[in-house]
Amino acid sequence: MPDWNAVLEEIRKFQSDHTDEAKHAVDRIRRDYLKQLHTHTGRNVIAYCSGFLSKPSIFESEIGDEDKNGFMMAVHKLDRTKGLDLILHTQGGSISATQSIVNYLHKMFGKNTARPDIRAVVPQIAMSAGTMMACSCRSILMGSHSNLGPIDPHLRGIPTQGAIEEFKRAMREVKADPSKIPIWQVVIGQYRPTFLSQCENAIKWSNSFVQNQLQTVMFAGDAKAKEKAERIVKQLSDYRGNKTHDRHIHVEECEKMDLVVERIEQDPKLQDLLLTVHHCYMHSLMNSPSFKIIENHLGSAFVKQQVTVAVRQA
Repeated sequence: MPDWNAVLEEIRKFQSDHTDEAKHAVDRIRRDYLKQLHTHTGRNVIAYCSGFLSKPSIFESEIGDEDKNGFMMAVHKLDRTKGLDLILHTQGGSISATQSIVNYLHKMFGKNTARPDIRAVVPQIAMSAGTMMACSCRSILMGSHSNLGPIDPHLRGIPTQGAIEEFKRAMREVKADPSKIPIWQVVIGQYRPTFLSQCENAIKWSNSFVQNQLQTVMFAGDAKAKEKAERIVKQLSDYRGNKTHDRHIHVEECEKMDLVVERIEQDPKLQDLLLTVHHCYMHSLMNSPSFKIIENHLGSAFVKQQVTVAVRQA
């Protein structure tokens, strides 16, 4: 199996053998493996990969409304009857943007089927809204190295469920001991008007969206669809149980909570191709100004890059 170093060596060899195209080596090799993946599965492939690991300070690396343009470009000219394998590597982002993208992909790959023919592929990490996107698919392809994450929403960087529980704690403590009022005033005084209501609405929105997707897509036709969906949402949104928003939920736990998981290790060729593609994207994002890539197996790519501003002093 080509690991990180093997992919790097392949890139360097291409650069050495094709000096006139050396700067395009990573792109050429990545796209070649995407084509091989498509040939192996017979399905369309779209990769949505963020550089949040190597470029953590870039806000736009999160899922946002602009990504819809990338997905529209990636879907164009695909044979939609072949379904879609959606490769996800993201820390999450906007709930509204995620819902909109999911709605669009369902329309594109669900016209001629009882439910959208989309599989999520998680070669490493799909957290928060990325987990929500994965739960909107028929199944999730994962390996022993793959992780999903909690879906409890954040507002302005603050965990919504945490804010609500903290407020309830303040109410209990002040009621039991009024001398604590000045202490809690400092904390609660930082909340803007309607903030707690926004927190409650975000939680309801996130949970209801994921539950609906699980019931109607992943568990479509299952007599226990509602029961399974409710249990999964409860576990994915359990703020106390998960303890932190960036908790990594491994494949065994995903299977235990009844998510429909396909182990990529069961198909060694598929595993080999998926991990090689993933390593190619990691090299692309680490060694270039790019911080987000949306790309299909035909080679059409929507790439977001950092802009360097030169400042000249007088």
